[in-house]
Amino acid sequence: MVTIESLLSKKDRIAVVGLGYVGLPLAVHLSKIFDVTGFDLKSERIKELMKGYDRTLEVSDQELTQANIEYTDNPEKLSECRLIIVAVPTPIDEYRIPDLYPVRSASELVGKHMKKGSCVVFESTVYPGVTEEICAPILSEKSGFESGKEFTLGYSPERINPGDKVHTVDKITKIVSGSDDTTCRMLADVYGKIVKAGIHKASSIKVAEAAKVIENTQRDLNIALMNELALIFDRMNIDTTEVLEAAGTKWNFLKFKPGLVGGHCIGVDPYYLTFKAESLGYHPEMILAGRRINDGMGKYVAERVVKMLIRAKKRVHQAKVAVLGITFKEDVPDLRNSKVIDIIKELRDYDVEVFVHDPFADPKEALKYYGIQMDELDHLKNVDAVVLAVAHAHYKELGIKKISGLCGDDPLLIDIKGVFGPEQAREIGVTYWRL
Repeated sequence: MVTIESLLSKKDRIAVVGLGYVGLPLAVHLSKIFDVTGFDLKSERIKELMKGYDRTLEVSDQELTQANIEYTDNPEKLSECRLIIVAVPTPIDEYRIPDLYPVRSASELVGKHMKKGSCVVFESTVYPGVTEEICAPILSEKSGFESGKEFTLGYSPERINPGDKVHTVDKITKIVSGSDDTTCRMLADVYGKIVKAGIHKASSIKVAEAAKVIENTQRDLNIALMNELALIFDRMNIDTTEVLEAAGTKWNFLKFKPGLVGGHCIGVDPYYLTFKAESLGYHPEMILAGRRINDGMGKYVAERVVKMLIRAKKRVHQAKVAVLGITFKEDVPDLRNSKVIDIIKELRDYDVEVFVHDPFADPKEALKYYGIQMDELDHLKNVDAVVLAVAHAHYKELGIKKISGLCGDDPLLIDIKGVFGPEQAREIGVTYWRL
């Protein structure tokens, strides 16, 4: 079996399968100590990385240039590696059911090419049981090897926060687990070489899987509470931000904020847990209630925009609204599961003409996945309202005067994230609303 010694001596190599937001930073850090092969199915992605460019912006050009990684889209290269780390996405489908195709497909591909004595580690977020009950049989079938005897399994959940340059992979405590104690210790040693924040050894793979899936479920529920409070206080004409600032003066008040909950983690992971719970005959009421609240916030914001247009005596039919920001969070180009799309769709249902700008989003991806044509900021003039949907640093630098200046007479600014504030708006005569 692969050992920490064989990896340190570079007798054996490590493969990272999937070079996205999770896989690439991990591969870069591992390459400082070990021989690393970076595999991705997308040939275009491999070409970009070989040229030293990361479109996700998680790794700088300098870090990428200095990293000693063999990039490839050839799955046969996996046969040269004995520790294979799978970091592929685990999305949900249109019915909010876990889509395990990427992790199943990766398991098939790895199984076809792995050598005897390998260890396969999964970092993808899944419900408890996926690694051992779904991935392991696929690996065995495709390789002809027996799990536990001719290869071992590991699970070490990713904890990457896209766009966060402080809590990087080496600064976040790493959970590791293995199909046996020897594998768990080996993985603790491997990850321990690059993670300075410490290693937590879970007692089983299922415990590690469960730990990961509840991290984002907990955040989802806390944000759902803030969103529900925002819905209540809005009806009472009370500023939610001011309420939270006041409540936050108590030492044990949890400082969450209302907002759109999208992306590939918080808005997705709870459905993996609820899917498994319902398959066991338990209906998880609290988790699904939180999901309903968060999934409905885009529609609520759009309806608020329409009400503000009416109150300002502006027409709704063919009104022009500029939406600034379409990515799922600030200062990242990731469009996956962006809830800004819900606002745009709802406004268009009211026959509102929506113009979209984002300094980070790839226009080709926006058109391909959402059918949205991006606009240049300079082209947005005399709109009826501006929805500041994502708190990109670019918009903060522009300031409230320039952003509200996109409107013609009687500017309306819907500031979802509360980038600015009501006092700033009043000073320049802008009708302002924040979630």
